[in-house]
Amino acid sequence: MSHFFAYMSRMKLIQRWGLMRNSHPENIQEHSLQVAMIAHGIAVIKNQMFNGQIIPERVAMLALFHDASEVITGDLATPIKYFNPEIKKAFQEIETVANHRLHKMLPEPLQDQYQAYFFPKQEDDQYWMIIKIADKISAYLKCLEELKVGNEEFKQAEKAILKDIRQYNLPEVEYFMDTYIPSFSLTLDELN
Repeated sequence: MSHFFAYMSRMKLIQRWGLMRNSHPENIQEHSLQVAMIAHGIAVIKNQMFNGQIIPERVAMLALFHDASEVITGDLATPIKYFNPEIKKAFQEIETVANHRLHKMLPEPLQDQYQAYFFPKQEDDQYWMIIKIADKISAYLKCLEELKVGNEEFKQAEKAILKDIRQYNLPEVEYFMDTYIPSFSLTLDELN
């Protein structure tokens, strides 16, 4: 018996943004889907418009599992995770232990197929950078959603995250931001 997918299903129980008042709670399962969709979109844009060589389906699959370790560790708030280098390093070590535990839950014949989702390889660095950017875009969208309903708690985060995204200065990211993000501020009637 393998507990792997039972653990993965618990992603819906891990809440994000624990230090902030939320008008709509967000869990890591829905967050991971959004990150995967954004990362896939950025990869397609990069390939079609900027001569990229990314496999969109691969970046999407890596993104689906990017926060999987949190079913064991929980979600550590960004201000704590990056408070100082020692805490960041310690948390990375905890995530690695959690990833090993999850990976070992898979039947041995399947472990190779899931290895890259839990243990980044150097040849996937370009994919993980897209996922990191998509993760930031997802956080930015959460800020927009909260601000749209009057939750000023996300005001500073929105500015800081947008600045981080723009600093990548990648044409595929700029295209994604300019083409898709404005729609997130519209109502359903305005979208129609």
